[in-house]
Amino acid sequence: MPTNTTINVYYDAICPGCRKDRRRFERWAGKRATDIEWLDVTEHQQQLRDKGISPEAALRSLHIECSDGRMIEGIDAYRLLMQRIPILYPVAWLVGLPGIKPALRRYYDHWVAQRLKREGRWPSQ
Repeated sequence: MPTNTTINVYYDAICPGCRKDRRRFERWAGKRATDIEWLDVTEHQQQLRDKGISPEAALRSLHIECSDGRMIEGIDAYRLLMQRIPILYPVAWLVGLPGIKPALRRYYDHWVAQRLKREGRWPSQ
């Protein structure tokens, strides 16, 4: 995906760590940060529902909407962000390797579940 196309990043703006990650990505992206629209999942629940993403799923995983309307989530969404930042290209490649990506996904899913449970925001199933 060309880095000059705008993407919408749906993230949990209530989460301090998520806000910190956003600031970090914006700093590292520099001028490319203008091609990234950061949207709070809580404020954009209906927009996400219209795209087939439940509020619970949006809380559990980072989602990115590409300019062509495709939705990318989880580790692949982080990889897409990393690919927009030259210094993180090698990390994005590494994260995509077989064995690495599934392991990171399991860790990420576990970490998010624990965070949401601690905050009392774990979606009831």
